[in-house]
Amino acid sequence: MLRFDTLIIGSGLAGLTLAIKLAEQQKVAIITKKSLLDGASGWAQGGIAAVLSADDSLDAHVQDTLTAGAGLCDEAATRYVVEHGKLSIDWLIEQGVPFTKDSSSGMGYHLTREGGHSRRRIIHAADATGHAVQETLATRVLKHPNITVLEHHMSVDLITSKKLNLPGNFCYGVYALNTASDEVVTIAASNTILATGGTGKVYLYTTNPDTATGDGIAMAWRAGCRIANMEFIQFHPTCLYHPHAKSFLISEAVRGEGGILKLPDGKRFMPNHDERAELAPRDVVARAIDFEMKKHGLDCVYLDISHQPEKFLQEHFPNIYARCMDLGIDISKEAIPVVPAAHYTCGGVVADIHARTDVKNLYAVGETSYSGLHGANRLASNSLLECLVFADAAVKDILSKPRQNIPKLPAWDESRVTDADEQIVISHNWAELRHFMWDYVGIVRTNKRLQRAQHRIQLLQDEINEYYANFHISSDLLELRNLVMNAELIVQSALLRHESRGLHSSKDYPDLQTNPQPTILTPGNYR
Repeated sequence: MLRFDTLIIGSGLAGLTLAIKLAEQQKVAIITKKSLLDGASGWAQGGIAAVLSADDSLDAHVQDTLTAGAGLCDEAATRYVVEHGKLSIDWLIEQGVPFTKDSSSGMGYHLTREGGHSRRRIIHAADATGHAVQETLATRVLKHPNITVLEHHMSVDLITSKKLNLPGNFCYGVYALNTASDEVVTIAASNTILATGGTGKVYLYTTNPDTATGDGIAMAWRAGCRIANMEFIQFHPTCLYHPHAKSFLISEAVRGEGGILKLPDGKRFMPNHDERAELAPRDVVARAIDFEMKKHGLDCVYLDISHQPEKFLQEHFPNIYARCMDLGIDISKEAIPVVPAAHYTCGGVVADIHARTDVKNLYAVGETSYSGLHGANRLASNSLLECLVFADAAVKDILSKPRQNIPKLPAWDESRVTDADEQIVISHNWAELRHFMWDYVGIVRTNKRLQRAQHRIQLLQDEINEYYANFHISSDLLELRNLVMNAELIVQSALLRHESRGLHSSKDYPDLQTNPQPTILTPGNYR
């Protein structure tokens, strides 16, 4: 049995920030199911939102977030995050993150603007902010003597007092599959933090990496945690449409710097849908594109930034420029073909202002959590900010309390299972799940579509649970099991929301309710 003061599951921005800050006083482990830099944080292009300039204000950032969240943000949590934004950015600068400089600005860094923001407040490292931040922090993590990194370890399930038939409601660590050796190891910890990201891979088209399978959300649900607002899946409006692109995102900042959405005939359409046009929040833009594609029978629409000078594009969007050029698209001369794709999970594990969940000594930070910040729709570039602020909050809470005693934990028992005879069951179920979630639980929903999805999910769950009970586990089986659980939570949440708000658009309930509340699912009271 491995033992640590704090175990962090996930190596995105939240996980790396937690590790660096906790390691000054604790022995810390990060487990990640692939390599250290394979999470979604490294894919973030646009930047991090924070109040950094003299012509901006905390109230303006709070209001922009509340407006995007469409009446479902927790205002106290929102203000807490915004008020701690500058401290978080200052910490990243101290770590050496190479944000794009601008000598003409009062604070020395270039700030861009994205949809839903009333000011320029997005600090960035060209168009690869997540990569720059992750590379910088990973270097520090790998050098720190108090941090153990366990790559290629896939979490199986949390170890809780209830599962061990012990009194109380505590988390003691996790069982994890070492995918290199196919062994399940027991990892004990006084504190366990879920920083596993979202569940984008439950959909056929997504901007997320292959690791985004909702593992933390599913494990927390099985451990007895409440899950909230899973109906609010953000579809990024502009994913590059190309057979060889594989989920390449065209940053929000392209529209922030003047990019215009057009039909194939060159006609602009966003002003017909919203007075903010291309700078409307993501849900508005994604629905508008979806509407135009269905209306005209299109495979994609086009994002045109070619009116900007080539030098400007190469400086501000070097990775987008280079990737498109590799695919034969010169963005300085032609428009970029784009489609919406599943991008961000606004709901997740219910966590308080200290990132604590319903299970003691279990925390949730980042996209896997529901902090109340995003409401019915996340404001662009608030995601990395949430990771930073709540990671710091969790660190303070962990370091302020006495260390938890851990009982002797049993080893993983696989004495009653055998080797699987057919792996094809897993791949077929995975494909079926992602297709029907895209068709029935996508940008626009109906009760009938949701009920069809619910029926198929139940059939898949029965099949997967039988497979899980009888055969040796694999990473593919674990991910499929978690994705199906996330799909069930998404559909159940969507069926409970009888209105169209933010990212949840229902043809059966097109109007807004007057007193909206978060959708909170509680284990035991679920069905």
